Amino acid sequence: MSGLNDLLYKETYGERDIETLLSLRTPEDVEKLRARANEVLGEYVGDSVYYRGIVEFSNICALDCHYCGIRKSNKQVERYSLDRDTVVSSALWCAGQGYGSVVLQSGERRDPAFIDYVEDLICEIKRITVSDKLPEGVGITLSVGEQSLETYRRFFAAGAHRYLLRIETTDEALYQSLHPASQKLEERKLCLGFLKEAGFQVGSGVMIGSPGQTTAMLARDILFFKEQDIDMIGMGPYLVHNQSPMASKGQMEKSELLQLSLNMIAVCRIVLKDVNIAATTALQAVVSDGRERGLSYGANVTMPNITPTEVRSSYKLYEGKPCMDEGRQECRSCLLGRVRSIGRDVAFDQWGDSKHFAARKTGTARTV
Repeated sequence: MSGLNDLLYKETYGERDIETLLSLRTPEDVEKLRARANEVLGEYVGDSVYYRGIVEFSNICALDCHYCGIRKSNKQVERYSLDRDTVVSSALWCAGQGYGSVVLQSGERRDPAFIDYVEDLICEIKRITVSDKLPEGVGITLSVGEQSLETYRRFFAAGAHRYLLRIETTDEALYQSLHPASQKLEERKLCLGFLKEAGFQVGSGVMIGSPGQTTAMLARDILFFKEQDIDMIGMGPYLVHNQSPMASKGQMEKSELLQLSLNMIAVCRIVLKDVNIAATTALQAVVSDGRERGLSYGANVTMPNITPTEVRSSYKLYEGKPCMDEGRQECRSCLLGRVRSIGRDVAFDQWGDSKHFAARKTGTARTV
């Protein structure tokens, strides 16, 4: 492509520039994109991969997103909520394996009992995982949805310091097609502001390839992440759940969906530079080496599943979720091999905080 090299090395990017990069498909152009993303990764972040051991501690949800397998209206899913000891022991196992951080993820609830429970989990995990290698315990990322500023402050004070709240899309019409009328894009944006105000490293992301989405929308999503100073990106391909209202709309052809998802990772790396970017499990649902491919396109975080195997099948947001029956020790060995197969290595016993967050807090953010 004429001018592609110049485009890959621009200092600032507009919507059309990003659209062009997201639309690359020839092997030669895609390889240039991938190589540039890795160049930026090495310059701004380094090539270490950070683990976040994820515990999906409850699939009870008060929301009704049209695409989701655990939406409250799905009566076919078996609901569960893990007890305190199970979650805490999973986090302790995680620390013992050298995973520097855990993710506590669940369906969205805002009732006082749930908020108290999450706060208690954070406090106990921080207390029990203190060691010589982790003097402040494991790092804790939360992904429990929209909450009030007061609740976010409670979670932060308890010891959580990263929070993932995916916006799914910044396009108003597309957002409403994915959610019931009671769920508003502006509320999601407001909560991202609350998280920053509470002191969190703020993560967000989108569903890539959702019905009705365009590359222009995805380009605007990336610009939104930049404008909002987002510290972490967690995004993945849109995959159908057969018990959701959107099942009849189908999904993008898998090879196209995979390339678009990989391009999104690469372009986010090139445009956003020093943020953390996850190679998500959903990539592996598209192709067996999806997570490795995500890492090879500029991601630097991955999330081994440490949820007890007896409940994993009940936390299925989409069809074909991998590693449903794989024990956490098997998952550890498998994922380590996958990371090393692409010439990268895992930074054990480290939190792996976002360098963008550090620069944002000190006012030393690099813009080129």
